[in-house]
Amino acid sequence: MELYSLFLQHPVISTDSRNCQAGSIFFALKGEKFNANAYALSALENGCSYAVIDEAEYAIDDRFILVENALETLQQLATYHRKQLGVKVIGITGTNGKTTTKELIASVLSEGYNVHYTQANLNNHIGVPLTLLQLKSHHQIAVIEMGANHQGEIKLLAEIACPDYGLITNVGKAHLDGFGSLDGVKQTKSELYEYIFKNNGMIFINCDNVDLMEMSKRIGFDSDNENVRVYSIQPNNEECFVNGEITNCSPFLEMSCRILYERFEIKTNLIGTYNAENVMAAVAIGKYFGLYDNIIKNGLEKYIPQNNRSQLTITQKNKLVVDAYNANPTSMRAAILNFIQLKADKKTLILGDMLELGEYSSLEHQNIVDLLQQNKINNVLLVGEDFSATKNSYLNFNTISELATYLNSQPITDNYILIKGSRGIKLENVLPIL
Repeated sequence: MELYSLFLQHPVISTDSRNCQAGSIFFALKGEKFNANAYALSALENGCSYAVIDEAEYAIDDRFILVENALETLQQLATYHRKQLGVKVIGITGTNGKTTTKELIASVLSEGYNVHYTQANLNNHIGVPLTLLQLKSHHQIAVIEMGANHQGEIKLLAEIACPDYGLITNVGKAHLDGFGSLDGVKQTKSELYEYIFKNNGMIFINCDNVDLMEMSKRIGFDSDNENVRVYSIQPNNEECFVNGEITNCSPFLEMSCRILYERFEIKTNLIGTYNAENVMAAVAIGKYFGLYDNIIKNGLEKYIPQNNRSQLTITQKNKLVVDAYNANPTSMRAAILNFIQLKADKKTLILGDMLELGEYSSLEHQNIVDLLQQNKINNVLLVGEDFSATKNSYLNFNTISELATYLNSQPITDNYILIKGSRGIKLENVLPIL
């Protein structure tokens, strides 16, 4: 494979002609509003050694590598590279918690192995191959996050990454405009199980999750099978490979974990009881890969969340529970219920619209408002047109700028504040005010 030989000599990939590392290979990808073939020459001028293009008119010398489809070539190159190295790959997907779970697993496994794992949000049909092409010969395990907002995407990503192990965190109501329904979500996430089953790999599964157990059994997995490792957050479930129970969450999650007959305590830096299953997934995988209990504990307790995911931020005015990276009905409900249990004299919720819900948007936003009202939560600020369209008695703001103006004129102090919403609402923009 001629291109792979060039990649071994120039093992850095660029997809942005404005940001080219010297000696890298540029892939001219296309989007709805751009055609990177037109920028291939600029990429070479900015430091790239070669440019992979799929339109012949832009090939003006031997530095241009003409292929049928640049994106598919990138994906094929990544798969070939992954197979040449033989690194063990763990594929992770799910509606909620997949990024946190990926980070926790990587933190645990890094205590005993040289681990490569998905950075930032590189979890789609471009990000996954880019992540795989960063693998080096010294890596022993790769933890690859797989995201999707349409049916069939997990199947594609699994065929690119060829995971040996698979984990689905959960399934819930998200990207319903792309999946069509919750059944569409389940079908798409199941594609990871399907790939693992066909290739005689192993899955790790939360046996408390009825949906995941049904999905795995439908495909052919059995909880007693040697290719299945189950974990639980039910302390009395002794049939599980590992289990644990929540011992505290004010504000940080603390757990007591059991592996076989041994118990150990974990004090995480995570906010929210909903993170318990993410912790147990990391415990199960760490144990399977032969790490001692104290090593697993160290890896979990080292992890500090970032990027506005279940973070506690203490300012001069307030204590902020920041979970503003993404939101859907399942994660929003979990965050609210957890926040209700948080012990504090004064609490405020700032909630932003949940995007990409399609025809379900109106119903799901009203359901969240109803949940707030049923629990008699009074101090609530709602941001976005979808929340503003619901029947509610709260303060509503169509945009983040409107909210910022209000907060500057009516400061909130000495409060615990939950900040939760979809990334597109940009709730993080009001953090400096709080």
